[in-house]
Amino acid sequence: MDTRRTISLLFIGLLAAGASSALASGSAVSLTQAPLVMRVDKDEFRIVFGIDAQACGQNGGSGSIRYRVEWRTAQGATRSETKQVGYTVSPLASRTIAVDRQYFDTAEGAHTTEVTKISVDRITCRAASSAAN
Repeated sequence: MDTRRTISLLFIGLLAAGASSALASGSAVSLTQAPLVMRVDKDEFRIVFGIDAQACGQNGGSGSIRYRVEWRTAQGATRSETKQVGYTVSPLASRTIAVDRQYFDTAEGAHTTEVTKISVDRITCRAASSAAN
């Protein structure tokens, strides 16, 4: 399978999974788009989440994203894992990003793996308290 086709299939899968599943809980914080997956090595990935955090508060805040990753090895073994990544929103910012570094393999560096789906289970945000003068 050529690299362009693999990347295209990956993004189609991510778009199909979509960010809408993250909004089902009625969270005031949402994703700006579907998560972006970047391959760093044959089993190493960066997963990037764009976060619309206007509701997190004027003084900023922090939160976490709980998500599920489905992946497979070139030999056909499939796995599903639940992950969590934290993020911080700067004061007066309406958006931020969270980047999670992950390795997906059945043996350290032994296989080339593909991320096949990412679904967001929950996004939380806790507004920072304002400093008292």
